[in-house]
Amino acid sequence: MSCQTEKNVSKYPVTVGDIEFDEKLDTPDFKKCTPEKLISLQYYQGTEGFDYKGEKLAIIEKLQKEKISSETKMNGYITVRFLVNCEGKTGLFRVRQMDADLKETVPDKELGDRLLRFTKSLDGWTPKEIKGFKAGYYQYLTYKIENGKVSEVLP
Repeated sequence: MSCQTEKNVSKYPVTVGDIEFDEKLDTPDFKKCTPEKLISLQYYQGTEGFDYKGEKLAIIEKLQKEKISSETKMNGYITVRFLVNCEGKTGLFRVRQMDADLKETVPDKELGDRLLRFTKSLDGWTPKEIKGFKAGYYQYLTYKIENGKVSEVLP
């Protein structure tokens, strides 16, 4: 028997779905608002509506001006998930692509990269406010792709 205790280190995040910093993908100057041990909110927690200046319509209008499309005429979904901090700044972006049957795939890396750049360019995110405190939260945008063009922005 030993008097020493082992430090219990988990390989899992504090909350399911937390995005861990990756030096290959993330800019080191992006800061979370909460200490690592505290959870960040999800997009659906804390307030009503879409926390973007001009709501989702402003994002759709900006996307239409960009005219982002693909030569491959793919069908499916490209989801960009990220964290909005308590200052309204974004970081920790992750991209997933699925085909029309919702099976994970990478049918068009270039289109995914273009939609990632577009999502990173959105600068109207507002922090959530809960009981007088500004809080960071996870957000996602899913782009539905039909014949190589964005037909819908979810949620």
